[in-house]
Amino acid sequence: MKRKGVFLLLILTMTLFLTSCWSKKELTDLAIVAAMGLDKTKYGRYHITLQIINPGNVAGGMQGGGGGTQSPPITIYSASGNNIVEASRRASSRISRRLYYAHTNLVVVGEKLAKEEGLDTLIDGLDRDPEFRNTSTIVIANHSTAADLVKTLTPVDKIPANKILKTLEFTQRKWGENVKTSLQDVMTSIESPGKGTVVSGFRLVGNPQQAQKLDNLQESAPAATLRASGIAVLKQGKLVDWLYGKPARGTVWILDKIQGTDINIDWAGKKDAIAYQTVRQKTSVSAQVKNGKPHISVHTRVEGDIGDMEVPVDITNPKVITEIEQFVSKEIKKELVTAVERAQKNKTDILGFGEVIHRSRPKQFKRLKQEWNDVYFPKLNVDITVEAYVRRAGLRNKSFLSGLKENQK
Repeated sequence: MKRKGVFLLLILTMTLFLTSCWSKKELTDLAIVAAMGLDKTKYGRYHITLQIINPGNVAGGMQGGGGGTQSPPITIYSASGNNIVEASRRASSRISRRLYYAHTNLVVVGEKLAKEEGLDTLIDGLDRDPEFRNTSTIVIANHSTAADLVKTLTPVDKIPANKILKTLEFTQRKWGENVKTSLQDVMTSIESPGKGTVVSGFRLVGNPQQAQKLDNLQESAPAATLRASGIAVLKQGKLVDWLYGKPARGTVWILDKIQGTDINIDWAGKKDAIAYQTVRQKTSVSAQVKNGKPHISVHTRVEGDIGDMEVPVDITNPKVITEIEQFVSKEIKKELVTAVERAQKNKTDILGFGEVIHRSRPKQFKRLKQEWNDVYFPKLNVDITVEAYVRRAGLRNKSFLSGLKENQK
């Protein structure tokens, strides 16, 4: 009996420490924010644009293979304030639910704000919020405002934020001229000595007013769309340049973030005659100090397949394969050299060379750190080597054009 009494007393005591549902949040009381846009007004205030999910409309629009609903899957709310917190609280006065940022996976920063003020103060405000995830992806509106991007309705992906996130993921995997960057990545880059920051850009192509209408989704070729556009170069948190094409891809090469891309080479007098598809690659960066001056070595090793040949080529010949590999190596090296020259011209070490020196030669870098970007990095000696290998030729060894040429003889 005594044991039963002690056991009962223990259970009663434990119930006093149970938390129960003191912090419960009803779904019907929450406004789930999918994306946040941040701009700067002409009066110098922050303008926040919130993309709120309409759960019922999203579910209805996804049923029946896109039969669709006549209501948009998102609702936009916006407000201005002297800081992000004030703007957010002002926006709450227009919404019948509590703003919920735990599922905000995208932050869009307007180009004007990124140029004039930078990302430092924005990141501080977002990182302090315990509900906001620092793993959220950040992009910069290219020649546009963040509000225009956040308000755009997109086909296929009903939630526009998902459209941007998936586009970044697949374009980085297949083409290599963009990088998916989180708030945490930006914070680490800004805090790191001797390293600049890169953030992908996104652009609205078409009429901003048309992009906000449901009519835009009822066309097979929407008049207004969102597309990945360039890489933003940030120096001390502020936008200083945009990279496109080879400088952008060369930067991604050196950062060792290329997952897949195509390299075109000339052959037999025809421009871009052979397409080389990368399968795997590894870029390593090392640092040395020679005669008191820092020296960087970049080595890239690439393996890939032949994707297309527009001229007859005998790829069963090992000498031909070796020659193709040499041409591919030269093309990739050109892109890496272009990326280094552009970064040195901007006096912004977005390639992380200073960080490599800091890790391997901390004492030497300590005296270079203060003037690294403006004095030492622009004059840095960089040695680049590239090795490219052809592993496969697709489903056929003999070129279709080679067989066609033989039959015509």
